Amino acid sequence: MTHKNHARKRTDGMVALAFLLPLLAGLGVFYFYAFVKNIYYSFTNLGSFGKATFTGLENYLRLFSDPKFYRSLGNTLRYVVIAVPAVVVLSTLNAYLLSRLRILSGVFRTLLFLPAVTMPAAIGILWRWLFNYKFGLINALLGKFGIEPVAWLSDPAVSLYSVSIVLVWALLATQTVIILTGLQNIPAMYEEAALIDGANRRQIFLKITLPLLSPTLFFVITITTINVFQVFDFIFLMLRPATLAIQYASSLVYYFYDRAFIAYEKGYGVAVSMILFLIILLVTVIQFIFQKKWVHYS
Repeated sequence: MTHKNHARKRTDGMVALAFLLPLLAGLGVFYFYAFVKNIYYSFTNLGSFGKATFTGLENYLRLFSDPKFYRSLGNTLRYVVIAVPAVVVLSTLNAYLLSRLRILSGVFRTLLFLPAVTMPAAIGILWRWLFNYKFGLINALLGKFGIEPVAWLSDPAVSLYSVSIVLVWALLATQTVIILTGLQNIPAMYEEAALIDGANRRQIFLKITLPLLSPTLFFVITITTINVFQVFDFIFLMLRPATLAIQYASSLVYYFYDRAFIAYEKGYGVAVSMILFLIILLVTVIQFIFQKKWVHYS
């Protein structure tokens, strides 16, 4: 009997492995192999034509003396500083209000989730029209209050903030749903006990809800940070190339695209992507180290 059970477990394991093989093959070819290949390409002069020649640290030495790289890095950090706190705070408030809503809650949740199921291309085109200097709805509304129109997408001093607004709006829906799920998993007995002890809503939210929600908030902060570091599509769709505005709003991913697919310096572009990977990895590790001080899992 023991032999039969062992044979059955072995057969089940082989069947499970057979089902996993296509996924593992895809991950191995399109992720692991591609990643290792990119590491190698970052040390070459790979272009659109000809073979890649190993150049050692030349791309990285050039990178760390490139003012455009540092500008793109600074812009990326500004996106993170602006967008991540805004997304976390607004999504937490939205989720808390939705959890308290009793009338038409399903309708509001559906409307709130619409940006999450909308293609980034559609979002970028939509906001490009809203931000249009002459015919945009936002400038039209500002004009109603006697405010001069703003060159949202062509003014170098404003373009980064315009992209940040769209980025926050696009990320808000998914994070709100995640935090709302976390709120619904908090047992009601904690709030009921606090109300009996005389605590008000503000005290309950700060002293009970937020600590119990901290694992969900940590997850939201982590994935939002990673997403914002990789901002590209809204920059590409909303801003005109080769303009001063896009130079002051360019992210590291956009700079990678510009070097690899516009200038055809793919080896150099891959080096940019490797630095971005290391930055995201370092920030994520730091987040996991410091989460022990404020995240409560029990």
